[in-house]
Amino acid sequence: MIEVKLVITKLERNIFLTFPWRIYKDDPLWVPPLLPERAKVIDPKRGAFFKNGYADLFIAWQDGKPVGTIVCSEDTTASKFKGYGECMIGFFECVEDYDVAHALLQTAEEWARARKLKSICGPYNLDVEDSRGLLIEGRDRPPALLCAHTQPYYVKFFERFGLKKSNDDGLAYAIDIDLNSPRIQRLLKLADKIRERKKEITVRSADFKNIDRELRIILDLTNRALAHLPGFTPYSFESVEAVIRPLVSIADPELALFAEVDGKPAGFFPAVPNLNEVFIKVNGLRYPWNYLQLLWHLRRRKTKSLTIKTVLVPPEYWDSGVGVLLFDEMARRSAAKGYEWVDLSVTGEDNPDTYQLARHMDAKIYKRYRIYKKEV
Repeated sequence: MIEVKLVITKLERNIFLTFPWRIYKDDPLWVPPLLPERAKVIDPKRGAFFKNGYADLFIAWQDGKPVGTIVCSEDTTASKFKGYGECMIGFFECVEDYDVAHALLQTAEEWARARKLKSICGPYNLDVEDSRGLLIEGRDRPPALLCAHTQPYYVKFFERFGLKKSNDDGLAYAIDIDLNSPRIQRLLKLADKIRERKKEITVRSADFKNIDRELRIILDLTNRALAHLPGFTPYSFESVEAVIRPLVSIADPELALFAEVDGKPAGFFPAVPNLNEVFIKVNGLRYPWNYLQLLWHLRRRKTKSLTIKTVLVPPEYWDSGVGVLLFDEMARRSAAKGYEWVDLSVTGEDNPDTYQLARHMDAKIYKRYRIYKKEV
């Protein structure tokens, strides 16, 4: 018999947090989540999500052993904007047994109905930018920072339960940093022409000493740049801060680029070291000696790749050359710093600006993620 129970005690929270080690113990591509950070995310007193939402954690049990986990949550700010609420599901993990998946997803359905929510959707790990979607394609290399890595059978389980694809898939692009490649050479030459013709467009580095001001600029650009997407819900300051502020400690301000037109914000294009290259080696900081491993790896090696989580250019600047100048500057700066390739993730299939710019950089789609939804 399978029972799905609410997580209440400290011991249960620890079981919830460490359960993925059972699911992925033999998967060489899995990057264990950092447990201290993950514990903060699910803590109502510390997690950024809980400033504008609420959530419950559940564990599925069978014969006294944990066999699955799920989180059910509602972003109340998003609900007010849309005029209806949805149950966001996340932290979904389970053994390869459909009955377990059914029990977890049924719990989410019942949770949503009890709160008069319209649907269940996900997976997201509370933050909609963290581990967004199920991995549909791309099992030849580990995921980049903040990207999901899920078991192949989850797709079958979700669809069997009646969950269907919601909106377009999220894509992860890989771009080799080779300034001598023909495509990038064309981009650099195009950027030079734009730079000569449009003196009003400038590109600057981030100013981390004034991070609150920069965060408000990012919030404004996010909501302007993504407003055209179907079903878009405006981001709050807290949601942007939750993603950006933790990255400041690892980011190089010279690779966090802002574009301005006549001094007004017109684009944001940030890259940070893809620390999943390190995190895959430190077991999620599960044991004390893993901290020593982390320090050793951080001191000994520089990551080969950067990861870019967003390209924000509002529609009024799509044909202005802003995007080309941002990509040009990023290519030049990252090459000068010795990085070998860039991950661009996750961007929607329906984002025409990102697609065109990625194509100019000879980017290859290397992972595909899918969000699912079911009306309840």
